[in-house]
Amino acid sequence: MIAQPIPKTTKRSPAKILVVDDEPQVRRALRTILVSQGCSVVEARDGHEALEEIKADPPDLVLLDINMPGIDGFETCRMIRDASEVPIIMVTVRNSENDKVQALDAGADDYLVKPFGTQELLARVRAAARRIPNLEEIPPFISPNLSIDFERRRVVARGQQVHLTPTEFELLKHLVINRGKPVSHLKLLHLLWGPEHENDRGPLRVFIGQLRRKVEPDPDKPRYILTEPLIGYRFEPDPVKPGRSRKDN
Repeated sequence: MIAQPIPKTTKRSPAKILVVDDEPQVRRALRTILVSQGCSVVEARDGHEALEEIKADPPDLVLLDINMPGIDGFETCRMIRDASEVPIIMVTVRNSENDKVQALDAGADDYLVKPFGTQELLARVRAAARRIPNLEEIPPFISPNLSIDFERRRVVARGQQVHLTPTEFELLKHLVINRGKPVSHLKLLHLLWGPEHENDRGPLRVFIGQLRRKVEPDPDKPRYILTEPLIGYRFEPDPVKPGRSRKDN
């Protein structure tokens, strides 16, 4: 099976990937795989080095371990996310559902458990690379309580600017583009993570919940991001009417 190429970015060619792991052999293995696909790779041994690298020359993607000396991967992820929208994939031996949810809540876009196959790694990297901002023009969405400027990647909810991770923004974008129409779980999973993850709805539910907390006036009674039972989700630009589907993750 021939690996598909990793998409080039709008900022530079080839894509620059920051690998953050305290184990030299892991960094070497990831470097070998990524360089073979035409990527530029820089390394960091811990969270502090990662933050310095990002400050000096922001990468297009971060592969981040959790178990590291000093600040761990969760805290490093939060600190990166506070300063940058760069896509982050957690790469770790920790495979509990709680760890995955904690990583996504910290701002990660994806989660890859060690050990993993080369093709799975490349599939995750390709999916993340597709979420790097591009220059496509989408008309802004404007309503009394929510406005979205896609070109500037700016979201304002209830008069306050809201920070979204790259995956959250892509999810919201696809829902808004299809406003008023149900978007299936399968389509959203394909768009965000590729066909390899079409049966894994857990992360999608997490991101829908995070979006609702950030953009809805009342996350427990959403008016914009509605659930279509057994189908997927729908972005409703107008106020929902009594009795219509609201929330059922």
